[in-house]
Amino acid sequence: MRLIRKPVLCNYYVTYRCNASCYFCDIWEKPSPYIKVEDVEQNLKDLKKLGVKVIDFTGGEPLLHHDIHIFLKMAKEMGFITTLTTNGLLYPKKAEQLKGLVDMLHFSLDFADAKQHDEVRGVGCFDFVMKSIEIAKELGEKPDILFTAMNENIEELEKVYENISLPNNLVLIVNPVFDYNEVETGGGLINENLDFLSLMGKKKNIYLNEGFIQLRKNGGNHVDDPVCKAASSSLVISPKNELLLPCYHLGKKEYPIKGQLFDLYKSDEVQKLAALEGRLPECEGCAINCYMQPSFAVEINQYFWKALPSTIKYNRLKGTWKNIF
Repeated sequence: MRLIRKPVLCNYYVTYRCNASCYFCDIWEKPSPYIKVEDVEQNLKDLKKLGVKVIDFTGGEPLLHHDIHIFLKMAKEMGFITTLTTNGLLYPKKAEQLKGLVDMLHFSLDFADAKQHDEVRGVGCFDFVMKSIEIAKELGEKPDILFTAMNENIEELEKVYENISLPNNLVLIVNPVFDYNEVETGGGLINENLDFLSLMGKKKNIYLNEGFIQLRKNGGNHVDDPVCKAASSSLVISPKNELLLPCYHLGKKEYPIKGQLFDLYKSDEVQKLAALEGRLPECEGCAINCYMQPSFAVEINQYFWKALPSTIKYNRLKGTWKNIF
């Protein structure tokens, strides 16, 4: 049963450029412009009209954009929940500008060991993440650690939790790796490691969407009975100011927005393509977290109930639960 029929999330790509080169991601390989202030302002107004609650300013590395604090301020003033994930390289320089503007601030960290983390990220990030945690806490921020769980680093989860998350009283978000395009991610997590993540997810200050685990055990999205509601629960805006459908990773169509996001999204052409969400041949087996999380939230099914306890847990920890309703 469909619970919410309007989009709840916007994945807003401020640029595809990145100052890291993570081996499990290919976004940084794409040439990219930067979004413009005037486009963001109009798009946020239209997103508000469409019913969107959460704006994820993403990339690439979103802190590469000189005006990222302006975008966040606009979004906050319009009543959106804001979220941003960074590798930490630029946060120490921009922390003062960002203070109080990000409801869900995530620092990416995949190993408790600097050398291993930096090898995966393709650049020296670890020390910057540690410094970013220190600065954020001094400013009164409540950042999270975002841990991308892979078969190759599964044993690092407890180390990151015990050595970094708990001592700093930070939420540790466990983000199971997913396959897409030609990116080598080790073929996804084996069942033994999925079970381990479920156990870890019960610990204090750990957020793991149990729906992600169940979806993988069920073989991902199935086109004959799709769980994915990517195009109707989320909007994706590119650095070129285009609406991407049905999602960023599949990207079948790119519609220039031209200051008319509300009308464009409501148009017959866009809605016809949106209706194919989860049903295209490429959608079979998909388990991409950034689309599945909002999909779980808008329809009552087995994944809704699997995701609900962890969603409540996280939003209580962050103090954002009131903003969702």
